[in-house]
Amino acid sequence: MHRVREWAAAEVAPGRLVPWLAIAFGCGTILYFAVEREPALWAIALLVTGTLSAAILCRHRPLAFSATVGLTALSAGFATATVKREIIAHPVLSAPAWNVELAGFVEMREERERSDRVVVRLERIVGSRIGEKLERVRVSVRKGTAPLVGSFIEFKARLSPPLEPLRPGGYDFARDMYFQRIGASGFVLGAIRTAEAPHAPTLRLRFAAFIDGLRGTIDKRIRTILPGDKGAIASALITGKRDTISTPVNEAMYVSGLAHVLSISGFSSRRFPAGGCRRQHEP
Repeated sequence: MHRVREWAAAEVAPGRLVPWLAIAFGCGTILYFAVEREPALWAIALLVTGTLSAAILCRHRPLAFSATVGLTALSAGFATATVKREIIAHPVLSAPAWNVELAGFVEMREERERSDRVVVRLERIVGSRIGEKLERVRVSVRKGTAPLVGSFIEFKARLSPPLEPLRPGGYDFARDMYFQRIGASGFVLGAIRTAEAPHAPTLRLRFAAFIDGLRGTIDKRIRTILPGDKGAIASALITGKRDTISTPVNEAMYVSGLAHVLSISGFSSRRFPAGGCRRQHEP
């Protein structure tokens, strides 16, 4: 037993067990998804504090220190997943709703092949079938009518719950929208009205407006130098704007599996699933 302790101490001394901390952290996140109910934040705080305190108290005992540090990494992974859930938790629309009155700030604008799409951070939502106080919605508008990022708008829309996978094993649009904190998607009914904002836009929203203006400037310069599909594809790779790619080229990229490269951009707001890409049926 003494020799085993010596061997364990020799393994710990050079730091050879440090890479296992990442594995323990990952196992903690896996453990979070295995529990039957959502853990309370106060319980997670006690767990992390307890394991960390045990590691500090056992710092002069190599074997016990290694075990307690591993448990601390495990609890840290569990706590990280719990905190992430608490941060992104938001209401999600449970049933379709018509003629919903909405008002809010435009956080994102996306030009598409047949229509435009905006993400709106809501300040007001009124509807007969709305039981949830949604934070963000994503709506499609007529091509060329998307308001500028940072503007405060009022409009009516038809809203639907996030789209579930269209086929077994297909891409989960609802999961993607949830992690973007978008509670519903839909279509604008009628005209969009620009109104006076109830308060000044946040710093994050002002930054988003600056980035959107920068995208527009870069897009215009690229398409001036490279007309046609060459300029459209170059702009899509840099700015994320895909609205001027011709239909034959766009379909060819989908068929060949190359459409996902259009999301490789620091300015692009589109996200494609691994091994595939979104099609036009997504609302």
